[in-house]
Amino acid sequence: MALTAQVHFLDGTLSLIHIPLSLYPTLLQPILRLLLPQSRGSPPDLNLDSLTLDSSQHGFLNISVTPLECSIVCHSSWAKTIFEPAIKQLPHDAAKTVIISKDDYVVFSVISVGMDAGSRVADLTSPLALANIPLFFITTYYSDFILVPVKDRQAVEKTLLSRGFVFSEDNDDNFPFTSPYSTNHGRGASQGSSLNELPTTARQQPPPPSAIPELQERTFDNLKKRNVVPYVEQGLLLVQCSGRQENNMIGGYSERPSTFQTNGHGSRNRHSAHKPCWADTVDTKLYTGLVSALVSQPRFFSITLAQDDPPSLLLDRELVGIFGDSLVGATTEGGVSLVPIFLDLSSLPIEATGIVSGVAGTLVKELKEQYGVVAEEEDGGGGRRGRGSAQEEELELSFLSTVRAGAVILGEEVSIRAMEALRRVLVREGK
Repeated sequence: MALTAQVHFLDGTLSLIHIPLSLYPTLLQPILRLLLPQSRGSPPDLNLDSLTLDSSQHGFLNISVTPLECSIVCHSSWAKTIFEPAIKQLPHDAAKTVIISKDDYVVFSVISVGMDAGSRVADLTSPLALANIPLFFITTYYSDFILVPVKDRQAVEKTLLSRGFVFSEDNDDNFPFTSPYSTNHGRGASQGSSLNELPTTARQQPPPPSAIPELQERTFDNLKKRNVVPYVEQGLLLVQCSGRQENNMIGGYSERPSTFQTNGHGSRNRHSAHKPCWADTVDTKLYTGLVSALVSQPRFFSITLAQDDPPSLLLDRELVGIFGDSLVGATTEGGVSLVPIFLDLSSLPIEATGIVSGVAGTLVKELKEQYGVVAEEEDGGGGRRGRGSAQEEELELSFLSTVRAGAVILGEEVSIRAMEALRRVLVREGK
């Protein structure tokens, strides 16, 4: 039975920025500048017309502060005009530790409908993994985002078409498509590092893996060679939520712009006639909370601003209180608590592929076997029915790629078994 995913490329080219936590306070001013309304926060020489479809709105922005790094994905113009001058003011040795990617990236959003909550991450990225295409994967409250190098965009489109994806170009240069999926479909790809003032060289990689098992084996062999060890931060629990938006039609707030699935991934109207600045459509308490959270140098905080989406947050549960009632989602006591399992990927090159795919695919397989979750079956009416659906919901897996690391996001109980499974394949005896 074919499942579908709505996909389109967002506008603009993006840069990836790695900031060591030791320099986070020093570079906080340019970080906060990204959140200013762009008509007021933009440097005079920034070409706003090239920034997004609408000059008052980020096409895509992610700011993530984790126990490993501060990671930023922003328009290339912002990296050049805001961050590069700030980095040049640093002492030489310190400046060398801040990384801005030499390659530019493009991002496309994936809004999945009816996909298995556990294997969604692996299934969505499988075609690119098997083609040796590196990517970053960012799960938000509304959709999933995949970043790929600009130079690989044609290869991405060709790969997806060859795997059954159907593209239809519209007037806004978006590329929605529908794709067939199955529970034994491939797994995805990602990488966890960036380049620091190094020349871009042609990739020299082994031939693409022929099948998913080979891909997963290669991934874990690579991680073990680099001594990548999974770990969790003691007492760190996360919530995933969204900022409230003002609803100008009724003078109140709109919790969500459209209908959502139970896993929090829904569809959006990509062709709204008016695209106001995101700061004009959210509760002022949310804006104040964002600044307060970033100023505090949080243990974990990730915000994503995307074209046509309300702000999406993944944050330390301890930070929820500073936002008042400006958040929508599992933010109250008794809500869903998530645990991030961190992978320090700083020793891997940017060309590394299969990180998300190998980790997510292996974890899903292991966890489903442990919980006794079986594959869905087609029902007589052309729909799908699944046995153990409540358990499948518990097994929902998300992923946050940052510039030099990755985090698998799982429910609190499931994360314990996931950690055990990862340690079995990654940690050598005696460690």
